[in-house]
Amino acid sequence: MKTSIKLSALFVLLTAGVFATTVAKADEGGADVTPKAKEVVSFKALDHDRGLKVNFAKTEDGKSVVKVYNKDNELLLKDIVPSKTDVSKGYVLNGLADGEYTMEIYTNNQVVKKSIHVYQDGDQKSFYIAQ
Repeated sequence: MKTSIKLSALFVLLTAGVFATTVAKADEGGADVTPKAKEVVSFKALDHDRGLKVNFAKTEDGKSVVKVYNKDNELLLKDIVPSKTDVSKGYVLNGLADGEYTMEIYTNNQVVKKSIHVYQDGDQKSFYIAQ
């Protein structure tokens, strides 16, 4: 009985090792194997879905700039976020009128643009980020 348990455990370990080796070799053959860069900006809903929490990765120049535009391309918000280290900042969206908005984030010599749709959902404002 003990021998069969040991053999089963050994089989599982060998199978996992073969699978990991096979996946690694498949990646080496012709596929893009460049390491993925760390996302400089990521988004998460604030508590109670009132807005967005934006996570900024450390920047080279020590700051990030957030701009929010309405559908007529009018600047509604400009915020400078010091980010010499990883930092998070929340933006409340439930005060915006229903409609389409664009959020642009300038950080690490990159621009991240997201389309945000704000709408009335029953008695509260809701939003989603178009991918």
